[in-house]
Amino acid sequence: MDRSLRAPIFGWAWPTTVHLIVGLPIGLTSACVVLILAALTGSLLVTVVLAPPVLVLLITSVRGLSAMQRSRFRSLLGVQITTPTRAVADGPAESQGSWLRRLLAEARSSATWRQIGYHLLALPIGAFGFVVIVTAWSVGLAMSAVFAYGWALPRHGIFGWDVRAPGTDVLITSVGIVVILSASWLAASIARMDAAVARALLGPRRRDELAMRVDALARSRAGAVDAADAERRRIERDLHDGAQQRLVSLAMNLGMARAALDDAAAPATRQAITQAHEEAKRALAELRDLVRGLHPAVLADRGLDAALSGLAARSPVPVRLRVDLPRRCSPTIEAVAYFIVAEVLTNAAKHAGATQVTVDVVSAGSRLRMVIVDNGRGGADPARGSGLRGLAQRTASVDGTLRVDSPAGGPTRIEVELPCAR
Repeated sequence: MDRSLRAPIFGWAWPTTVHLIVGLPIGLTSACVVLILAALTGSLLVTVVLAPPVLVLLITSVRGLSAMQRSRFRSLLGVQITTPTRAVADGPAESQGSWLRRLLAEARSSATWRQIGYHLLALPIGAFGFVVIVTAWSVGLAMSAVFAYGWALPRHGIFGWDVRAPGTDVLITSVGIVVILSASWLAASIARMDAAVARALLGPRRRDELAMRVDALARSRAGAVDAADAERRRIERDLHDGAQQRLVSLAMNLGMARAALDDAAAPATRQAITQAHEEAKRALAELRDLVRGLHPAVLADRGLDAALSGLAARSPVPVRLRVDLPRRCSPTIEAVAYFIVAEVLTNAAKHAGATQVTVDVVSAGSRLRMVIVDNGRGGADPARGSGLRGLAQRTASVDGTLRVDSPAGGPTRIEVELPCAR
């Protein structure tokens, strides 16, 4: 259990006792508020005007009371109870009557009814815990005080037992200490039961909690993918505006120096400048390829159509390209689509021996669909090739799908679907 219920016996005696004592007034308030508002809502259902405001007040009160109970468990017992997600009605939020649909959806949701159930159970649980703990502590403290303060015992026996006998006060005090220790154990046991009921009714169900975790992981993964893509764009800009421009300037200066050399120049000098000029041009070409591989500038400036057209123009294999996208996707999705096509064209040229590649990029509802077919030798297997495996991982990172159909002898057909949302 949590911190107050894991501590030694005297460590959790007071937090659990206070938790149960304040549980009675809070439970009484919760039960009265829920019962009164629920009865008003039921009685006013025959009206059209009065029922919705009372229903709003009921749901708002249930939220507030649930938050107060969760705060009690968190502050006194260290029990963290996650707030369940609210129910959402279908349809656009701005449409007429949408607020009423959302209200009815939340009123019908199991989370709301489970919270109402807990507030109705909070009264009997609070009353039981209050009576048991107050009685146990009162009796235990009273019996323990007999020896400490020398209180006079009754003169007459109890059920034939002479309570004035020597050592009786010590015995009663010992029993009182045992009762106090039992009260601490009872407080922890009742608080543990109350926490279990609260977790089941005030928190999300197990499947809802798993869905929340999956959603949080999906958002975290999407954020990581977007951050990586943004970092690649930043590196591309830095290289394009910095190192690439300096290499261009160096190549131009070396070219002008090479052209300015006269025949009287030493052959070694002419050869050194010529070699430096050629090396600068090769370095510039390699840097341009690197920048293009990180994130092509045309993709951010003019979109996927223009970027794929540039790929098709540079491909050593003839490419028949068709792009039909009525709107642009997010930058991350466009980057994934671009690099998938670039990798497939590279594989078709290097490994498949293809002489023709067809690339179709279309919009299919809210998804981007790509079909890439080459007439190569086939036999491509994502399980054996790191390139296709990387494409599958890149596609899965944005919740897309990739299917490869590549029988021996060809052709190879690759179908990719990506979520196209901004």
